[in-house]
Amino acid sequence: MNFEQMYQQNPDFPNRYISPEKLFSYLQENLGDYIQEIGKSYLGKPIYKLTIGSGNIAVLAWSQMHGNESNATHAMLDLLTTLDKAPELKEKLFSKIQLDFIFMLNPDGSERWTRLNAADIDLNRDFHNEASTEIKFLKETVASKKYDYALNLHEQRTIFTTDAIHPATLSFLAPSEDVERTVTENRKKCMAVIADVYNHLKEMIPNQIGRYSDEFYPTSTGDNFIKAGMPTILFEGGHFVDDYTRQGTRKYYTIAFYYALKAISELNSSVEGWENYLTIPENRETHYDIIYRNVKLNTEHECILDVAVQYREIKEEGKDEISFIPFVMEAGDVKQRKGWLEIDCTGKKFISATKYPKLDAEVSFTIED
Repeated sequence: MNFEQMYQQNPDFPNRYISPEKLFSYLQENLGDYIQEIGKSYLGKPIYKLTIGSGNIAVLAWSQMHGNESNATHAMLDLLTTLDKAPELKEKLFSKIQLDFIFMLNPDGSERWTRLNAADIDLNRDFHNEASTEIKFLKETVASKKYDYALNLHEQRTIFTTDAIHPATLSFLAPSEDVERTVTENRKKCMAVIADVYNHLKEMIPNQIGRYSDEFYPTSTGDNFIKAGMPTILFEGGHFVDDYTRQGTRKYYTIAFYYALKAISELNSSVEGWENYLTIPENRETHYDIIYRNVKLNTEHECILDVAVQYREIKEEGKDEISFIPFVMEAGDVKQRKGWLEIDCTGKKFISATKYPKLDAEVSFTIED
């Protein structure tokens, strides 16, 4: 059965931005029998864990550890919407696994659309310090039962590609347990699941699936969980060309999430096929959102250069969706990078109140014929 053809988006959450209050209401109204509050955020918002399935294989997953990464929350909502239309598939999957899914671990950051929590702490670098209230609830959940697998669900920036041409729409990682990046048995369990997901999706989005860097991060969540013995798989949702609200990413994130759960249910801690993980291309940092080529500045001497621009995602008051504000990242020779949009400014005028584009500032210039 082709899950791509079955896929259905949850109609209650059409935007990339998800209001925590709207999510909480939805969970209480539609999934009230399956959720429990595991704690409260720094600002007192509830953090909910949904439990579904009766199987012997225990899986933990969490979304929006970084508040501005909503694709995983969408993926869980879309998965349930899709499986509700396929009860046999749903029964088959959840008879083998029990999934605990923590929605929106960082609801304060999710509301403001920021990576950090309300105390300006990156939860994914707070494993040992436990300076944030939210990381404690995640660690308490992990300690509450013996999980066979964990899914650490994130998103990555538009700068990443698989081959300097195609965006890394999805990237995966079996995190390292040590600086030497030793391929341990637990890593192989993760690699086997990722390889299975890759086999299903590589025809759907060819050249758009990457392998995230396995550099060891001593303070990060996934590295420490796998080091402590729990196989932990990192998901990274990335760019889809001409799709900054990540509707396409959302779709394939959901499909990948389903096939990961299916692989977990079938492999049941086997490492069969793990070597295929190593065939997935590694992420490359090659792109900006926009590059203006051959910009002639209004200087006394002739000055022609490239200007690289990256969007910043901002949640503006009163808007239901995030806004994409262009910022100048580089000015000069930017030939080592490409732009998802490239604009040739040869023979055109650079209209600006300043002679030079100001770095790390909002774009204030225009290009005119």
